[in-house]
Amino acid sequence: MSKKSQLNVGILQQDLVWEDQQANRDQFEAVLNDIASKCDLVVLPEMFTTGFSMNAADLWEPVDGPTTQWMQQMAAKYNSAITGSIIIKQDDHYYNRLLFVYPDGQYKTYDKRHCFTLAGEHEVYTAGTERLHIELHGWLICPLICYDLRFPVWARNTSNYDLLLYVANWPKTRIKAWDTLLQARAIENMSYCVGVNRIGDDGNGYPYVGHTAVYDPLGERISTADFESPIAEIVSLDAAYQDKVRDKLRFLNDRDSFTLEV
Repeated sequence: MSKKSQLNVGILQQDLVWEDQQANRDQFEAVLNDIASKCDLVVLPEMFTTGFSMNAADLWEPVDGPTTQWMQQMAAKYNSAITGSIIIKQDDHYYNRLLFVYPDGQYKTYDKRHCFTLAGEHEVYTAGTERLHIELHGWLICPLICYDLRFPVWARNTSNYDLLLYVANWPKTRIKAWDTLLQARAIENMSYCVGVNRIGDDGNGYPYVGHTAVYDPLGERISTADFESPIAEIVSLDAAYQDKVRDKLRFLNDRDSFTLEV
């Protein structure tokens, strides 16, 4: 497939209703009505139907459950891919699973590799073992989840992807790390980098201030919305600009070769 010159990415930062899947689907659907038809891809936060909950036993959905079906409906309605993570149960294991849903209803999945041990996520959810690379309109995309951001080897651009994206529930107390690491991932991988976080307080009383952002291959923030308010913004990624930067600087040509053991 030939590469689309501009990839229009919708970034949706919202306050999540704690552990209420239907309420969260409803609020995102209302926001999607405003922007999704102009997007090639819409990015929702981590666990966008529940918030970052360890109550998987009560909140899990099957692989093709209500939220998967909702994402398929939204993708078809707006002819736009849509991605975000939810709680999935499969083969008696719970997963923090990202779904990447295409307009035709097909989808691919990525299970969060790095479970957040500080919150006991590793005691509830099974860690993934494989990275996912997705093609959309000729763009190669590497989707990851929240805590994965702290582990640059897992994100290293050994496959010449064009877009690195993170869906997250990243708390206010460590928001400086979020800002810094998102920018660093863009710079070191010479790639557009999208990070979509949430705002508001969760059911455990932890505050989130968002800082959803899009960075270009040189680490410049190209999203314009207010960091800490609800966001429904479309950002255009320019393939020719990224190619020009990579061709001029050629930093990726000097990257190290290595093998990941999981």
